[in-house]
Amino acid sequence: MVSLSNHRMVGYLFAGQGSQYVGMGKDLYDSFEQAKTIFEQADKVLGFSISELCFNGPPEELTKTGNCQPAILTVSIAAYEAFKAMHVIPKAMHVIPAKAGIYASPSFMAGLSLGEYSALVAAGALNFQDAVYLVWRRGQFMEEAAARYPGKMLSVIGLDLAKVKEICAEVKAEVANINCPGQVVISGSVESISRARALAKEKGAKLAVELEVSGAFHSSLMQGASLKLAQELEKINISFPKFPVICNVTGKPVLTAQEIKQNLIQQVSTSVLWEDSMKFILSNGVNSFIEFGPGKVLKGLMRRIDSSAQVVNIEKKEDVFKL
Repeated sequence: MVSLSNHRMVGYLFAGQGSQYVGMGKDLYDSFEQAKTIFEQADKVLGFSISELCFNGPPEELTKTGNCQPAILTVSIAAYEAFKAMHVIPKAMHVIPAKAGIYASPSFMAGLSLGEYSALVAAGALNFQDAVYLVWRRGQFMEEAAARYPGKMLSVIGLDLAKVKEICAEVKAEVANINCPGQVVISGSVESISRARALAKEKGAKLAVELEVSGAFHSSLMQGASLKLAQELEKINISFPKFPVICNVTGKPVLTAQEIKQNLIQQVSTSVLWEDSMKFILSNGVNSFIEFGPGKVLKGLMRRIDSSAQVVNIEKKEDVFKL
């Protein structure tokens, strides 16, 4: 059994794009009615079976931006709903044990890029049906922008932020993600990223790896996608979150529905401040986290940000039961 060292101060984290894999969410679907309902709702809203794509692939279809974004959101919220059913509201019990509600009130929620939508759903600011539609359209808009302005993303490992910014200035690229100390992702045109990769190695980077994505996400090349997303967001009702949600754009909590909308629009074409976001949560006394969704990317980043922080993952049936 996995236990968290600090039950009173827990942060909830939600996976971002890139953590997808064929088979994700299948045992949650088979084991929890709450998770099954989430998959069924997603299929109905999207008009095609995102469930089938999650469970059986093929991987080249699941990896496409327009597919993997709603897929990861669906798996993340399915995991969250399964977790809540077991650990937050034990309906089957006549006498609720003192420890049963310990996870009911997280101190903060946050999600990496796409994962911010999952955090907003979990916090009650967005309903799931609206969110899965939004991220599906977001993915399509990003693919359209990438086709119009071809670009790439490069993960630079082992250089400090100042040196990465120098490289960006020299090759006309942009900082896309500040993930953790020594790991910065940059975006730009195909030519600029090619030059940045060579320059990063010259300056002593341990690794400079091009990401398997279809465009220069979180850069000004995505401004067209931001504008289209803004039009979709105007149709969506956003409520005040029940729990503080940390915004990728500022690294601080979002406070109003309008602020949430503005940040989601900006997020597509500006930097993701993940390291700042985690440091804000840590500075407020949280040292234990639950990561929802496929993979363990956020756990790995937290290890680099604060090795004393404890992160457990909820992505499969066994994770729900062993917590």
